[in-house]
Amino acid sequence: MTKDIKKVVLAYSGGLDTSIILKWLRQAYDCEVVTFTADLGQGEELEPARRKAEMMGVKDIRIEDLREEFVSDFVFPMFRANALYEGVYLLGTSIARPLISKRLVEIAEETGADAIAHGATGKGNDQVRFELSAYALNPAIKVIAPWREWDLQSRTKLIEYAEQNQIPVPKDKRGEAPFSVDANLLHTSSEGKVLEDPGVEAPDYVYQRTVDPVDAPNEPETITVGFEKGDGVSVNGETLSPAAFLTRLNELGGKHGIGRLDLVENRFVGMKSRGIYETPGGTILLAAHRGIESITLDRGAAHLKDEIMPRYAELIYNGFWYSPEREMLQALIDKSQDYVSGEVTLKLYKGSAQVVGRTSPYSLYSEDLVTFEEGTGTYDHHDAEGFIKLNGLRLKTFGARRQRLARG
Repeated sequence: MTKDIKKVVLAYSGGLDTSIILKWLRQAYDCEVVTFTADLGQGEELEPARRKAEMMGVKDIRIEDLREEFVSDFVFPMFRANALYEGVYLLGTSIARPLISKRLVEIAEETGADAIAHGATGKGNDQVRFELSAYALNPAIKVIAPWREWDLQSRTKLIEYAEQNQIPVPKDKRGEAPFSVDANLLHTSSEGKVLEDPGVEAPDYVYQRTVDPVDAPNEPETITVGFEKGDGVSVNGETLSPAAFLTRLNELGGKHGIGRLDLVENRFVGMKSRGIYETPGGTILLAAHRGIESITLDRGAAHLKDEIMPRYAELIYNGFWYSPEREMLQALIDKSQDYVSGEVTLKLYKGSAQVVGRTSPYSLYSEDLVTFEEGTGTYDHHDAEGFIKLNGLRLKTFGARRQRLARG
């Protein structure tokens, strides 16, 4: 444990765990603590975090509304790639960590702090994401991870420590929490306790952002989503800021039970975990974005994007947002979005977001080429004969060898 640390910037939620960390840092390191609370659209009142920090004697309290930056500079670039981890997860927790880390490092530089601290446990992915991001932004930064240092490894010990140090313990925190929650404007993630057995269906009370699709409206709702260069800009013709855009889609998706995911995933640290994710707006956005790309991207570009997407998604999941390889892939992805503009019409109904129409001034779709009726002559059916012969040449050669070997 390094004793030359005089000031630490702590990622602080105002909850019991980070309040305990605040006190522990002071005792273990005899240092000043600056608290940083990020508003990423988690839907909670943040003033209680300020009051809690004040009550605990913190002099420098930072609470920042980062919703617009979160969506415009992190969520939108990720969605240009149609990123899905292990084919289904929209990376709602993963994409928030680089922004929080960025501000932790910046505040440390602004305040002359010697280190930053986070409340991620030693079993999860977040410790990796926070720290890899911090080191990429400031190679000399020191990172304190209390869960890897202290001996408060049970809920009972945490409560005892809080009581011994006059840290208020809410009644609902005295027992074992039924599950843990991480939330931001993109999603809600629930893990642990009642969700740890992957063979048991998650209780209804776990879901917080979406209605049960069974209880969703019995009539579908049709909406239009507008895009400019791959980013969502409007809903039903109304131009919205990035954060307002995602908020509107969340409202629509939650109402129709869209975006629920029950996933057993492979953590970067090596274990499997089960999580319940709700990403209503993001699920609509992904469907709409693929819809507009379907008429604006060339086949080669579209297929190349699909090939690199799993690698890109894995980089974000594993905490490599600030890595050179992610930035290289991002440059390729962003170039592909030059003409991804237009409108997509979707039908929302009982858990699904179905694309039913798409238009763009840059559309590559040609009705004349694809029609079953007589076109204008731009496509000659006879050309297909040579195309098939050339592509069939190697298959004929391969088939001839197979026949020859079969005959002995």
